[in-house]
Amino acid sequence: MTDIANFLKELISAPGLSGYESAVRPLIEKVWGPVTDEITVSKLGSLHGLQRGTGLEPRKSILVATHMDAIGLMVSAVVDGFLRITSIGGIDARILPGQMVTVHGRQELPGMVVASPARLLPISMQNDIVPLEYLLVDVGLLPEEVTQLVRVGDIVSFSQLPIEADGEILVGHTLDNRASVAALAHCLELLRTRPHAWDVWAVATVQEEIGLGGAFTSAFQLRPSLAVAIDVTFASGPGSPSHMTFPLGKGITLIWGPNIHPFLFKTIKELAEGLEIPFHLEPTPSHTGTDTFAMQVTADGIPNLVIGIPLRYMHTPVEMVAIKDVMRAGRLIAEFIAQLDEDFMGKLTWDD
Repeated sequence: MTDIANFLKELISAPGLSGYESAVRPLIEKVWGPVTDEITVSKLGSLHGLQRGTGLEPRKSILVATHMDAIGLMVSAVVDGFLRITSIGGIDARILPGQMVTVHGRQELPGMVVASPARLLPISMQNDIVPLEYLLVDVGLLPEEVTQLVRVGDIVSFSQLPIEADGEILVGHTLDNRASVAALAHCLELLRTRPHAWDVWAVATVQEEIGLGGAFTSAFQLRPSLAVAIDVTFASGPGSPSHMTFPLGKGITLIWGPNIHPFLFKTIKELAEGLEIPFHLEPTPSHTGTDTFAMQVTADGIPNLVIGIPLRYMHTPVEMVAIKDVMRAGRLIAEFIAQLDEDFMGKLTWDD
């Protein structure tokens, strides 16, 4: 059985920004490979792992999507040896100054995000958050060396090392959404030890942070009967509103809203209750902001579920997640898949 904490540390130590996921894909394939029957890569770069079911062919299939891409930065200009930057995905600029990064140029260069001294900024910004366009990356080299090694368009990733805190809490960048990739690994390992009638497509999608590209294309290519997205959600933290966040380490979330099929929601809610897996209901009255929206509207529509893993300090280099919530998500999906029978789709009606 994979050590989930160590697997996650390895995953979040790799860059794999949206559109540039090749650095993390082999790490996932190494763990998913032994618990799947077939591994392929889509034309867009998503990783597809097939675990065959035991039912009669043609078998129904379920797709479980966990995006492997990460937020980060890109070099937008090289000026006097310093790098101007723009964002890949949603970056919280408040926390950027002072962060250590890796610039992926002609060679990997360590760097730091810096800001000009406050007195040199426009007066309106001197006592405020410094916008991204006024931040720079300093790699500590002479200007002529920088121009030889770095070009506009090179990516910049966070480089903080992961920290395992007390209470099985993991801290680091890119836990959104590598935590869910690890949950799916746990799910696949559990399913390998018990029969399940349906085929299972484990998919590590690309480009979720910049437009759900991997989910759209993989769902269209694989055409599953059902789909599940595992993603992170907002954990409670200092000053966070209790009605919009969920306690860290106290259970997963079941998202409810128009992206979610009512019958699937009812089924998995009852299953979680029966298994005594702690969970919270997470109302989402519009787009969930996850891969599930893309899968729901692909082709003639795919019934969907979303499982949330509470994560503190989202879209920062110091995200925080509880390992036991990661494993709870994996176990619940495994149990859900194991109880799918050949007649399940006949029970599936949209009754809100």
